[in-house]
Amino acid sequence: MKIRTIIADDEPLACERLRKLLTQQSDVEVVAECADGREAIAAIKKHRPDLVFLDVQMPELDGFGVVAALTGGPLPVIIFVTAFDKFALRAFEVHALDYLLKPFDRERFQKALQRARNYIKERGAKDLEKRLSALLDEMSVDRPGAKAPDRLAVKNEGRVLLLKIDDIDWIEAADNYVHLHLAGESHLHRETMSSLESKLPATRFLRISRSTIVNVERIRELQPLFHGDYVVILRNGTKLTLSRNYRSKLDQLLGKPD
Repeated sequence: MKIRTIIADDEPLACERLRKLLTQQSDVEVVAECADGREAIAAIKKHRPDLVFLDVQMPELDGFGVVAALTGGPLPVIIFVTAFDKFALRAFEVHALDYLLKPFDRERFQKALQRARNYIKERGAKDLEKRLSALLDEMSVDRPGAKAPDRLAVKNEGRVLLLKIDDIDWIEAADNYVHLHLAGESHLHRETMSSLESKLPATRFLRISRSTIVNVERIRELQPLFHGDYVVILRNGTKLTLSRNYRSKLDQLLGKPD
């Protein structure tokens, strides 16, 4: 029997490369390709694959969200495909079956695939479920004592930029994307405002409107406007608006009681 496999990655070139490598394997059948997390969940439930190559950063729902949605039922073998830096990959090395760090070569792909073959042959489903559960615990920034990530992997014209979170001045929403503004630069990042907000250190980043998050270390001045709004002026002269609906955020910044 062939290893039924799903590719889940929002980058067409990454999907194409994985498909090309997988179709060269006589014991592998690609049964579906997905461009976001919700598509991946639906495809996994429909096709019941043996193996999934799962991108960590995808729109709608990231790779960790996909795994979380599948826990409690039969799990395929999952190989994460990621642009995370090597420091962040320690959790994968400890808990995941395997991972591919973009850009990966044929030799690294073959090594990961062989590990998957061995797991599927040995039916190590229980051990795999424990590994994935431990990985979710490790990567969750909401659990007590968790350390927030200090870098953000941003895909840009085939490259991956590792931006230090502390270097970000402010963030602007753009539908399912955000604009990251830092040091006179702006980078478009495919993630929703709410998803990114949950990952940022709450002590350093405040959401001041539906479409704006600001690094409090960059704020130089606050000027009141009408009806409870404020102008937030950054050190570089950028002017943002704090909406009255987010006034509680300002009170937190100023240390005022609720």
